[in-house]
Amino acid sequence: MTAPIETLEFQSEARQLLQLMIHSIYSNKDTFLRELVSNASDALDKLRLESYRDKDLEADTSDLHITIETDPEARTLTVRDNGIGMTRDEVVALIGTIAKSGTADFLTKLKEAKDAAASQDLIGQFGVGFYASFMVADKVTLVTRRAGTAEGVRWESTGEGTYTIQPVEDAPQGTAVTLHLKPEDTEDHLYDYTSAAKIREIVKRYSDFITWPIRMKSEGEGAEAETVNSMKALWARSSSEVSEDEYHEFYKHVSHDWQDPLETIRLQAEGTFEYQALLFLPSHAPMDLFLRERKRGVQLYVKRVFIMDDCESLVPEYLRFVKGVVDAQDLSLNVSREILQQDRQIQLIRRRLVKKVLSTVKTMMTADAEKYATFWREFGRAVKEGLLDDFENREAILEISSFASTHDAEKPTSLREYVERMKDGQQHIYYMTGESRSAIENSPHMEAFRAKGFEVLVLTDPIDEMWVDAVPGFDGKQFQSIAKGQVDLESEEDKKATEVAREQQNKDFEGLLTWMGTALGETVKEVRLSSRLTTSPACIVGDTHDLTPTLEKMYRAMGQELPPIKRILELNPEHALVTGLREAHGSRPDDQGLAETAELLYGMALLAEGGELADPSRFIKLLAGRLEKTL
Repeated sequence: MTAPIETLEFQSEARQLLQLMIHSIYSNKDTFLRELVSNASDALDKLRLESYRDKDLEADTSDLHITIETDPEARTLTVRDNGIGMTRDEVVALIGTIAKSGTADFLTKLKEAKDAAASQDLIGQFGVGFYASFMVADKVTLVTRRAGTAEGVRWESTGEGTYTIQPVEDAPQGTAVTLHLKPEDTEDHLYDYTSAAKIREIVKRYSDFITWPIRMKSEGEGAEAETVNSMKALWARSSSEVSEDEYHEFYKHVSHDWQDPLETIRLQAEGTFEYQALLFLPSHAPMDLFLRERKRGVQLYVKRVFIMDDCESLVPEYLRFVKGVVDAQDLSLNVSREILQQDRQIQLIRRRLVKKVLSTVKTMMTADAEKYATFWREFGRAVKEGLLDDFENREAILEISSFASTHDAEKPTSLREYVERMKDGQQHIYYMTGESRSAIENSPHMEAFRAKGFEVLVLTDPIDEMWVDAVPGFDGKQFQSIAKGQVDLESEEDKKATEVAREQQNKDFEGLLTWMGTALGETVKEVRLSSRLTTSPACIVGDTHDLTPTLEKMYRAMGQELPPIKRILELNPEHALVTGLREAHGSRPDDQGLAETAELLYGMALLAEGGELADPSRFIKLLAGRLEKTL
């Protein structure tokens, strides 16, 4: 009786990716084999781990290996492993659907890419694993049986939008992927992948470090299968024995990235407890870096035995982009994620890894400014999250951070550079948060700082709104928002010279300030004279510990109820509109139109800082009425 064959459709994103692979302009098609061998290696790791944890698992673990078979006459290539295998549902979930976060975003970007080079970069960023088979094959057949189950499954597709799936009774444990190869076309970088020499060359280049034997039969009848990889764990070899290319290929194996890493970090600890670590900083941010369902962490091994992917206990959230391997000598092979969270050794390893990553980036800052600029552009937003919760390394994070500033429109500055440029007598590191550089640069708050030549940090990442309140300062200098509290930019000499004039000014405006404070009492906390304005008539500032308007908006968007936050209206005593209003109020204190002028002045200040009017239609009506009278 023939097993029933089902025909199923690929998920739409998977279908689009298959088409990309079939018509791929990606020139390095050899990497399809790296992806298949990498998957096979993962399957063997998982079987060994499961057999440790489940002593009743009916699985043969006596000779775990990967086999590559070629058939020049049939033009097929098969990659076979005797690892964990898959059930029918797992095949559908892992191959028929792409669960990877950011797929839709990736496809949109790919459509927008105007040239072949940009498309290649994007394909490389995504790392499409099994789908890479369709770069070199017209049809792919997969036969698999999960260890401990009786029935296998056969999957097949030409990549045209559907695949077939059916049960198989006599499937061996593990997975075999057979590629029905496209005709050789060296101009399109499609080589003869039935050539044993070509396969050996690819394995040596991309998969030599795989810790399981990769076997191939030599040419000729009855020839013995030979192991074609060295099987030496890269992290266990001395750095003088390992080439940069080998490190790069290992990175691609653990990260499923197609691009080289930005930096390789090695670490070895001996003594009370021993471990080795081989870590990588990627050259670009993964598409799920800021998605909630992302995975993070490095691979954990114990005495060269794979224990788990994505070991979160070894890497803090803000370094979630770090990839690599940690091999500990003294942990139990049965260690679980829950135990790891409490394990003292793991906590000590984590502390050391964090310090090593941060010190590596600090070295990069001075030794290779271009590489550092790439790192910060891709991962700076994530790294700054550490300022909120990693108190131990806060100073180190501040040291490796850089920020846009008014000193240079293009080049970011480090805090160390900012402090070195500070004016004599300057006590604070000035900053302003906002939604964009242009909004901050055009803000009334910036006027006096620009006029007096003070540098201001321009902070536009959402995380900036959070950490500036949590971090007191850097190198003994306090952070000071130019949009909060009182701003004092005058030297002691200047203060003495202007003291009499300032006192007279406060007396002159006392009546106007008191009246406006009452007239606008429902919306502002206080009305006072400003020392931060040179050309604008007014601005709105927060008290020192008030939430910024952007942060207030963020909390409300998250559904948090907040009490209304009243802020302070500051007036420029040199501006004609403000002096005119003072004179008009002095001569016509009962004029109702003046209260409307005060309301318009407040609304203008609110709009100038990117705020939202409580009643836009009323503001427009008042403004239109005033404009009408000028005609």
